[in-house]
Amino acid sequence: MKNKNEMRLKRKLSIRRRLSGTAERPRLAVFRSNTRLSVQIVNDDKAVTIVSAWTKGKNIAAAVALGRTIAEKAKAKKITTVVFDRSGYRYHGAVKALADSVREGGIQV
Repeated sequence: MKNKNEMRLKRKLSIRRRLSGTAERPRLAVFRSNTRLSVQIVNDDKAVTIVSAWTKGKNIAAAVALGRTIAEKAKAKKITTVVFDRSGYRYHGAVKALADSVREGGIQV
C-alpha cells in the first residue's frame, strides 16, 4: 500500500505528462509544504523559472494573498495567460483560492 505522498507524486506525474509551459503560456506550478505555499511560473521549453513567490502559512487567506502577489509579478513580466499545474493536490481549499485569486488579478488560468 502506498502512502499519501507517493500517491500525490503519481498523480503529479500523470498531470505533467499532459501539460507543459511555453513562452506564450507558461506553467503556474503550486507546491504545498507543511508550513507554506509556494508558486512558480515556469517556461518548460527553456527550463527557466520566470516568477516565483511563497508565503508562510497554507490557509485560504495566505493563498489569496499569494495569488495576488504572483499575479502582480506576472503582469510586470507581461504574462497574461498560464497553464495551472496543481501538482497532484486536490483542487479545493487553498489551491482553489490561489487559482481564483490569480484569476481576479487579471491572469487567465
